[in-house]
Amino acid sequence: MPLVALAALAILILVWAGRGGGQALKRREWRIGAGAFSVAALAGAALLAVRDAWIPAAALGVVAVWLALAARRNAPAAARPEAASRRMSLAEAGSILGVGPDATPAEVRAAHKRLIRRAHPDTGGTSGLAAQLNAARDRLLERD
Repeated sequence: MPLVALAALAILILVWAGRGGGQALKRREWRIGAGAFSVAALAGAALLAVRDAWIPAAALGVVAVWLALAARRNAPAAARPEAASRRMSLAEAGSILGVGPDATPAEVRAAHKRLIRRAHPDTGGTSGLAAQLNAARDRLLERD
């Protein structure tokens, strides 16, 4: 019975820390701790099963499986913080499209059209470069 109580305490600590209660644990540390406790819970379940304590062994086995699955679960994909937090400057947008700071909307559109023909993913370019050209065009056109 002390093994079950110790395992329950360890689970509560891990769940509390994994949910954000313990800010010191990062995702990597949570995965390592959950995996280690999963192995320990599985060993405890095997030991309890050998001693014919089937109900606590089954409970500890369920806990071991839950921890193993929690350790393997990936964190949700977050938006790229550098792209969301940083806005392109007018000078940067102009240098990407190759136009001056006093370019007219027609010049901006013409430069974008000329460059996007080469940079579009359908014509051998990359989606990142095409997105950068589109962002530069949008930034320069919204200033007017």
